[in-house]
Amino acid sequence: MSEMFPFISPTFEEVALRLFRFQAQHNPVYGAWLQHLGVDLARQEAVQSLREIPFLPIETFKTHTVKTGDFEPGAIYTSSGTTGQVTSKHHVASRDAYLRNAQACFEHFYGPVDQYAWLCLLPSYMEREGSSLIAMAEHFVKQSPAEESGFFLKGLDELRYRLETLELNGVPTVILGVTFALLDWAESLEKPLSLKSTLIMETGGMKGRRLEPVREAVHAQLQQAFGVDRIHSEYGMTELMSQAYSFGEGRFIPPPQMRVLPRSPENPLEWAALESHAALNIVDLANADSCAFLATADLGKVFGNGSFEVLGRLEGSDLRGCSLMTV
Repeated sequence: MSEMFPFISPTFEEVALRLFRFQAQHNPVYGAWLQHLGVDLARQEAVQSLREIPFLPIETFKTHTVKTGDFEPGAIYTSSGTTGQVTSKHHVASRDAYLRNAQACFEHFYGPVDQYAWLCLLPSYMEREGSSLIAMAEHFVKQSPAEESGFFLKGLDELRYRLETLELNGVPTVILGVTFALLDWAESLEKPLSLKSTLIMETGGMKGRRLEPVREAVHAQLQQAFGVDRIHSEYGMTELMSQAYSFGEGRFIPPPQMRVLPRSPENPLEWAALESHAALNIVDLANADSCAFLATADLGKVFGNGSFEVLGRLEGSDLRGCSLMTV
């Protein structure tokens, strides 16, 4: 595996293989998918490489309950969708485990959550039930010692006032915002800000509120409006326990328990070369209670160091928040 994908360590591959064999036997939906592909018990035991593992189409979460083992879920997270769309449901065994893992992902890249003030501008997520992003953001807000931390639906004046207070006091701050809401705010500013202690982190794309623009144009507009030299991004989805992060320019880095692999857009059972235009497969070892091997509908590029870009969606797939922006 290391020859084709050098960012897959022997230790990661060993854990993934053990988890694959366990989920093949104890996840009825994944097991049925493997049987459909002709991967019976003997072939499962013969799998010696991560590249031999079949990945479950992520759309399965819309039509089936994807669970490894028998448990009462501690939380059921649902994807966003327009009226009439079937949404994905992720049955999570432990809500606390999800939140601990989400915190570990953020802290791997940015340090302790409680060292930041959190200003959350996530209107489309706040207007519905079952968002894993809202659960994560609430968890982060609760840990912040800054009384200015909180959620903002439409009160941009209050958001601006709190931000100015935090900036004045030099408090490290994260503005976590769905992309269309950050753009709306940027366009409403009478003059650009000049943020010194704040990072802007976009997530979720346009959610059908605006046309999907070129990512570089969006980031340039936000950088100018807020006076920052880069726009950070968060990549997550309902069906995953873990999140990847970008420090700018749309290049995401997965946390230690997650790897992203390129597959052929034409043949879902074939791998694609690094840095080619590919569909994205994700291994998330934190998905121990659902399925750790997911074939997503995202298109992008995977690089030799394991980082990746998201460039759009497979034709015919539903538009979703994790698609971010087209190029």
